[in-house]
Amino acid sequence: MVKAYNYLASWQLFPEKCIYESGTSPKSGYYKIDTTSKENELQVTANWVSQENEAFFSEYKVTVNGLPQVFDNQELADTIVAEIDSKSILTVNFLKDEKVVLEVVHEIMHNGYLKVLHKGFDAETRPFTNTEIYHKQLSVLPYASSVGSVAIRPTEEGAIKHQALMAMEQQTDMQLDQIRQQIELLARQAQELRKRKELSLMIYNATLRFVPVIGQVYYLYEKKDGSHALSLVSPREWGGTGPFKQFEAAVKLLADHTWVEINES
Repeated sequence: MVKAYNYLASWQLFPEKCIYESGTSPKSGYYKIDTTSKENELQVTANWVSQENEAFFSEYKVTVNGLPQVFDNQELADTIVAEIDSKSILTVNFLKDEKVVLEVVHEIMHNGYLKVLHKGFDAETRPFTNTEIYHKQLSVLPYASSVGSVAIRPTEEGAIKHQALMAMEQQTDMQLDQIRQQIELLARQAQELRKRKELSLMIYNATLRFVPVIGQVYYLYEKKDGSHALSLVSPREWGGTGPFKQFEAAVKLLADHTWVEINES
């Protein structure tokens, strides 16, 4: 079993946190590192979607802390070798004629994010470093990596998956948004009910010299001793607060016998 537990996860790209010196930055991306049935072997899978909505796919296997092994895409590299430098760094090197043509460094950052550095050479043999930042995947949409990544090729399967996943994401996002709106509505209703309850308790503890009528507007005052009184007379009719310390609110009795504050202005 590969001792790379920090890396064994599905990761989702932060496009806005990435820096690309070569290639075009993707619109969204997904990166996955997992074990296989073989001893000390990792499988790295990458999917990404370009700004033009073209889906790309890459997958390779590598034995950690082992001898260089033959790489499938001979155009890119002859051999591939991986090494866990520490608990937080996993390095994969791609070699052509025994020279490193691409180095992929995976680092678990202090905040739990995954930083992936792609160090290689562009078509004009100029060195470049592409920096990608990932967080552990929370959604199910698999996208990832950059144009400068390992053996990334457009595939019909990738395009089909992308279209299906985009449709799925739109539907689930719409349903989640509906649920969010319902939760926000319930939260507002709960807050209003709580306010009505507090106001109703205040009024039922106040001085009442009449029987309130449902739908009638009344005026709540604070008395000089700190208690409250309900009155039929408004501050305008009193020409001020009348015999009371201060005016609290204009209120109305509802059919469920709770009270609600109203605005008479």
